Amino acid sequence: MLVSLVTRLVSRRHPGIHQALAPTRRRFRAVLAVTGLWAAIVVALPSGATSTLISGGFLVLTIAGVEWLLGALLNLAMARTLSYYPTDVADNRAARRVRTQVLVLRRLGHAIIAIVTVGAILLTFPGAQTLGASILASAGILSVVAGIAAQSTLASVFAGIQLAFSDAIRVDDVVIAEGEWGRIEEITLTYVVVNIWDERRLILPSTYFTTTPFQNCTRSGSELLGSIEFDLDWRVSPSDLRVGLAKVVATTALWDGRTANVQVTDATGGYVRVRVLVSSGNAGDLWDLRCLVRERLVDWLQSTSATSLPRTRMVVADNEPEAPPSAPPSSPPTLGG
Repeated sequence: MLVSLVTRLVSRRHPGIHQALAPTRRRFRAVLAVTGLWAAIVVALPSGATSTLISGGFLVLTIAGVEWLLGALLNLAMARTLSYYPTDVADNRAARRVRTQVLVLRRLGHAIIAIVTVGAILLTFPGAQTLGASILASAGILSVVAGIAAQSTLASVFAGIQLAFSDAIRVDDVVIAEGEWGRIEEITLTYVVVNIWDERRLILPSTYFTTTPFQNCTRSGSELLGSIEFDLDWRVSPSDLRVGLAKVVATTALWDGRTANVQVTDATGGYVRVRVLVSSGNAGDLWDLRCLVRERLVDWLQSTSATSLPRTRMVVADNEPEAPPSAPPSSPPTLGG
């Protein structure tokens, strides 16, 4: 009742606290119920083997209940932290970095709580202390064997922690890995999940992003440039093509207004290579914008500038008259002649 009263008073100044504490409140009540029942049974039953056995069982239940409660408190603290960093805003780079670090810390915290809980439960058994002493006596050999056996696993764990705090990748970053384009969906201590554009999931170990080069399209910002290339005839007019491009990007919200340009990058082999540069606010919009510009410019070339379409020219020379034989070269003058 006292704890519930305090939380209700706090929730008046901070709305949402009481609802957020609902899972924690239930677990806290369960721990109190187990502890109270344990105390009542210890007081009611006479001392003996039965009382010791029951006390040992309640001690294990209490330790497990405290671990359950600590897990809920950890989830609550992480959730409250994430609530201050919304990701549904235009510039969410800092929020995505914090979210990545919080998710990794939460998994690490749960792992530490679970290990400590198992150790605490084992220490409640009298035989576990002797077993622990014998294990510590051979710790040198076991550490070498465990280090060799878990070398790759430990490397992945440390790589996951490094990724969370080095800001190399964040949740919702757009990356190109293994030739696949996708978004970082989940970062764990041992692996990273990439949501590919066609809804497949690419599972990569954490060490991949610390040892293998990859492309991060949203490392410092979400704005990107994209190119569309055309092989056109020599009669194309780049200035007219710029006018057509301006009309296309002016009619779509996918363009962010930064860049829309036409460049002639090559003119060999019977064709003129034209590159169209456009910009967009994020990788998804840029892909859609490139497809839209490519489609609209193809329609514009067919309807407005058909002479710009690529052509293959061939010269037929079957009846071409033969060239007259060339005169033999005159002999060079001799010295003194």
